[in-house]
Formats: sequence, C-alpha cells, structure tokens
Amino acid sequence: MKISVELTLTPLQDTYEPAIIHFIKKLRASNLKVLENPLSTQVYGDYDEVMQVLTAEIKEAFELVERGLLYMKIVKSDRYDYEPHF
Repeated sequence: MKISVELTLTPLQDTYEPAIIHFIKKLRASNLKVLENPLSTQVYGDYDEVMQVLTAEIKEAFELVERGLLYMKIVKSDRYDYEPHF
C-alpha cells in the first residue's frame, strides 16, 4: 500500500535549526521520495518502508532535542505527482 506523509518537526528550544536539518538529511538518505518546502517535509512510498524509516528517524530526532513536537499527516495514496489544476 502506498502512502504520502507530511511532517513538521518543531523543536521547542532556541537552537532548533540543527535538529531539523539533521532530520531532513536523514530522510533524504533513506531512498524514499522526499520533498521539502519551508513549512513541512513530505515523504512518499510503501507503507511498511515509510513507517520503518519514520520510526527510526523520529526517535533519533527526539533524542537530539530537549523538547519538541512532530506533526504528521498520512494519506493512503501516493500523492508525489500531484499538481493542482486551478
């Protein structure tokens, strides 16, 4: 089953950029389809593979910050090629 996941990592500390950059670089290195924009990162692929990568990388991201939030939306379909038609 293919899924699309939107992630927003928000470390609740003054030095937040290194943790976000590290998280995104780890996702890029995962061989999943990854797109980024200023507000979130999208990951696309097979459910089992995406969730395995996310489980490991979210845990590591949380270990690197004192406090943080992670917002995650999951859609049951591969929306990688989505283009708005309006």
